[in-house]
Amino acid sequence: MKRFHISLSVGDFAASLADYNHRLGCAPYALLDGRYALWKTDILNFSISCKPGETAGTVRHIGFEDDSLSGATEEKDAAGIIWEYFSPQAQDDEIKTKFPTAKVP
Repeated sequence: MKRFHISLSVGDFAASLADYNHRLGCAPYALLDGRYALWKTDILNFSISCKPGETAGTVRHIGFEDDSLSGATEEKDAAGIIWEYFSPQAQDDEIKTKFPTAKVP
C-alpha cells in the first residue's frame, strides 16, 4: 500500500489533536501527548508536531509511506519542500528513536 504523507506544525496540540481525531474519524496510530501525533487512514499518513521555534500551520514535510520500500530517504523539491519516502517499519523505528515514550503499536 502507498499512502500520501503530510506533516504539519501546530501551536495548540490539544485542540489540534481533538480537531484531527474528528476530521479523520479515528484516534492517532502513534501519540506523544503534547508533542506528536500520527494518524494512518487508507489513503493518508498524517502527523502533527508541536515544537518550540516552529510556526504553527506550516508544512513540515510531505511524501509517501510505501510498503514496497525497505528504508527511508528524503529530498527537497524545486520549491525547497522536504519530501520523505519511507516504509512503515522505517517510520515506526524513527518515531521510537525520536520519541521513545510515544505510544506506538
